[in-house]
Amino acid sequence: MKTLPLSIKIPISIFICLTLGGLSGIATTSSITGWYTTITKPLFNPPNWIFGPAWTLLYILMGIAFALIWNAGTEKKEVKKAMKLFGLQLILNLIWSFLFFTMQNPAIAFIDIVILLIAINSTIRHFAAINKTAGYLLIPYLLWVSFATLLNGSIWYLN
Repeated sequence: MKTLPLSIKIPISIFICLTLGGLSGIATTSSITGWYTTITKPLFNPPNWIFGPAWTLLYILMGIAFALIWNAGTEKKEVKKAMKLFGLQLILNLIWSFLFFTMQNPAIAFIDIVILLIAINSTIRHFAAINKTAGYLLIPYLLWVSFATLLNGSIWYLN
């Protein structure tokens, strides 16, 4: 069976990541102008407009990283494991938006985001073992989620 070229895998992977990111956006939209405006936030809370562009860039980088791993050969055991870890962290990412914004529960969302950080770290290690560039492409995501963890924890504490 002929495999897809990387030039096709990249847009497919980006599309999937952006689509799942869009689902997260749906979960946040009503709360951003409602509940989120009423809670106490730390001084370092960024303006709301920054989140959309930041997440869009991160989902694009994640998609490229995933495509590089996919391109390494899905018949390989280590590639399958790396792809499963990527899927796990993507699901945890999506769940966080629903826990935090839809359920309006920063405490449970904090537990999810800590598990998400662990999953991202593991994904980076597995990706880097297969393709260093793929691992490096996930570092901005790790940094952003680390900041989001601090922000989530602070909001939980303040409210």
